[in-house]
Amino acid sequence: MATQFDLNGRNAIVTGGARGIGRATAELFLKSGAAVAIWDVDTKAGEAAADALSRLGRAIFVHVDQANLGSVETAAEQTLSMLGGVDILVNNAGIAGSNAPLTHYDPCEWSRIVQVNLVGLYYCCRVVVPLLTSNGWGRIVNVASVAGKEGNPTASAYSASKAGAIALTKSLGKELATTGVTVNCLTPTAVRTDIFAQMSEEHIAYMLSKIPMGRFGTVEENAAMIAWICSEEASFTTAGVFDTSGGRSTY
Repeated sequence: MATQFDLNGRNAIVTGGARGIGRATAELFLKSGAAVAIWDVDTKAGEAAADALSRLGRAIFVHVDQANLGSVETAAEQTLSMLGGVDILVNNAGIAGSNAPLTHYDPCEWSRIVQVNLVGLYYCCRVVVPLLTSNGWGRIVNVASVAGKEGNPTASAYSASKAGAIALTKSLGKELATTGVTVNCLTPTAVRTDIFAQMSEEHIAYMLSKIPMGRFGTVEENAAMIAWICSEEASFTTAGVFDTSGGRSTY
């Protein structure tokens, strides 16, 4: 990707940074001058990503289960120790789950999706926000989904968790509006990443049919939007929703 942003001297956390949008974001951050801590529950993939991206700058891996508050607290301590500070938090990690009508959805899986996607996002914000406010400057980007705006059939847990991520963004952004820390979210349409393996082909075809541009987004397109939101130039938008849905949703 040719696009770069001025993130020189910034230290960033990217959750779910081992693959997909998270990895593309970590790569662009590094190319733009930031140091990056890749937070991921997959140790093997996370270490491999950090090792591969280290050619571009300071990239470290920190294991975290964001559904566990203690794990998030430990990850933050390790990151602070290794990088010396935190300026940016990109909450990208999430799970899609399987597809089923709500009345047939497994209750344990439903709860797990919300625990990871929404409660885990809350945990990450809860732990990292004090590090950002102590700087008097910071950026938080929560990767939600167009499903959080419109709802996808047979994906009630995922849709609900992403709607919650949007609402959390709006609430926290207003709370921090005078601190120098902005909080925004991204609402991508489907991007062909490993998460597709959790979905049925019928559901994937449904999502594609809803995109006016007639294609899925790319990880690079989403990374570019995230990087701009995290730049100095994006200083007067907080509690906002940035759409990357190929025209499916424009609000």
